[in-house]
Amino acid sequence: MATEDLSTRIRSTDPEVGLRAVGALHRLAEQVEAVHVELARRAGWSWEQIGDALGVTRQSIHAKYGKGR
Repeated sequence: MATEDLSTRIRSTDPEVGLRAVGALHRLAEQVEAVHVELARRAGWSWEQIGDALGVTRQSIHAKYGKGR
């Protein structure tokens, strides 16, 4: 979904269109998070540092992205 299209959908008064936009934003945020967690780990960041940056616990971020996920 193009950024302009998403921007238009976010402003829609149709709940179905708006909720689909929310879903697209969630998926995009998950993708961006995964990329940057991987970059942080490669740069030597601890799970605690990553969790702090994301505003979550180190346990939750490790459970989500640690080995065996």
